[in-house]
Amino acid sequence: MVVGGDEAARHGIVLAKTDEAKKFGIKTGNSLRDARQHCPGLIVLPPDYRLYWRFSRMVRAIFDEYTDRVEPFGLDESWLDVSEPGKGLDHGVKVADEIRARIKRELGITVSVGVADNKIMAKLGSDYKKPDATTLFHPNYYPWTVFQLSVSDLLGVGPATAAKLARIGVTSIWQLAAMEPEHLIGMFGKVGYMLHVFANGKDTTPVHRTDPGTIFAGPMESIGNSATMPRDLTCDVDVRLAMYLMAESVAARLRECGLRARGVEIYIRDNELHSVIRQHKMKRATCISAEIAEEAMRLFQVNYDITRQLPLRSVGVRSYALETEHTAVQLSLLRTTKSASAPRRLSGRLIGCASVLGRTSSDAG
Repeated sequence: MVVGGDEAARHGIVLAKTDEAKKFGIKTGNSLRDARQHCPGLIVLPPDYRLYWRFSRMVRAIFDEYTDRVEPFGLDESWLDVSEPGKGLDHGVKVADEIRARIKRELGITVSVGVADNKIMAKLGSDYKKPDATTLFHPNYYPWTVFQLSVSDLLGVGPATAAKLARIGVTSIWQLAAMEPEHLIGMFGKVGYMLHVFANGKDTTPVHRTDPGTIFAGPMESIGNSATMPRDLTCDVDVRLAMYLMAESVAARLRECGLRARGVEIYIRDNELHSVIRQHKMKRATCISAEIAEEAMRLFQVNYDITRQLPLRSVGVRSYALETEHTAVQLSLLRTTKSASAPRRLSGRLIGCASVLGRTSSDAG
C-alpha cells in the first residue's frame, strides 16, 4: 500500500509507503506507474493533508508535556532536549520509550525515536530502525554503529553530495569523518566543514524553543511554490503564464509574512524528468509578483531554450535572501527618469540635495 498523488493531474508519485511495499523495491518519489510494475495489485490511497496536520499537532501536544525545548523539523519530526543535570543518555531512552508508548496508545500510530547527545545523531537514530523503535547512538560506540552506515544516511548529504563523495571513494560515514576538513571545504565550500562536524558527531547546535503547538521552527529562509502542469509547456508564452502563477502565490505569502525577497530561484523539470535549478539575487528586495515573475522568466530564458529542448512538465519559483518589510532601503540620489524634459531640472535638484547632505555629514563628523 502507498499514498500517492493525483494521476489525473499528473501528480502521480509515491508520497509514502508501507513496509510491505518497501519489500518490492518501492521508494518515495517513484512514479505510481513504476510502483505498480514493481508490485502488481498495489493499493494506492489519496493524501489527506488536513488529517496529517491534525495528527502532527496532537503529537506536538504530547512532546510539550515533557519539555519546553521542542524544535520541529517539518511536519512529522521534531528534536526534543530532555537533558537534565546528572542524568545521561539512559534518561533519554526512558523518555523516548514513554513517548512512543503514549503516542501509540493515545493516537494509534507508531513513531521511531533516536537518542543521542546531539541533534544530528538523534536524527540519524530516528531513521535507523522503523517502525516503533528507539535507537541509542552513544558516542563511545560510533565505530560499531554510526560509522558503519552509508554516507547518504547523514543529514545534509543529498544525492548530489553523495555522488560527488562516491567519485573519490567515500561511501561510509566513517570515511567522511576521517577526511580532513580542508579537503571537504575545498570540495563543498563552507558546507564541507559542516559535513565534517556532522560525520564526527560533534554538532553543538542547541534545540531551539518554539511556542507550544507550533509545527515549524526558526526564521523563515525562503518561500516558494511549484506545480506539475496539466499539460506540457511548449513555448515561452506557456512558461510565462506558469511563472506568473507561481510568483503571484509567492508574493502573496511574502506580503502576509511582512517580508521581501532579494533572491529568486526557478525550478524546471522537463517531460523526461530532468531538472534544472537556477537562482539570482536582484539589486533590491521586493514582494511584487510582477517583479518576481519577470526575474524568474529572465532566469529561464537565459538558461533554457524551450524551442530546442524538451517541453516542461513542472515549474517552480522560490524567493530567498528574505528581509522584513521594515528593513531600511538605500535609495539612489542619482535616479534617472524616462521623461525627456525632466533630466536637467531633476539633476540640479538632486545635486543640491547631495550638497546639503554632504555639509550635514561633515558638521556631524
